[in-house]
Amino acid sequence: MTATTATATATATATATQADKTGARTPEAADVITGARERIDTLDDRIIGLIQERMAVSAVIQEARITSGGRRVNLARELEVLAHYRDALGKPGTGLAMTLLELCRGRV
Repeated sequence: MTATTATATATATATATQADKTGARTPEAADVITGARERIDTLDDRIIGLIQERMAVSAVIQEARITSGGRRVNLARELEVLAHYRDALGKPGTGLAMTLLELCRGRV
């Protein structure tokens, strides 16, 4: 095998591997997808951190409510949260809000 053939084979293997990972048909598209996925991973880490912060704040609210003799959950407030997410994100926003509310309930 010549050096040129070995280099071409290595490049083809690297491109095939990137294509397999990204579903791209060209090295350029694979590079764009790889960079965008890194950005998404960073955003996901931030979103998870914000959700964890929301859960902690919710626990403070629940503790204050329970300590004062109230109920853990305020259904009127939950309806406001659902409407807010639905208005901002459409119908899928309602499902997202339901998941957030579920994550934040009963942590006290």
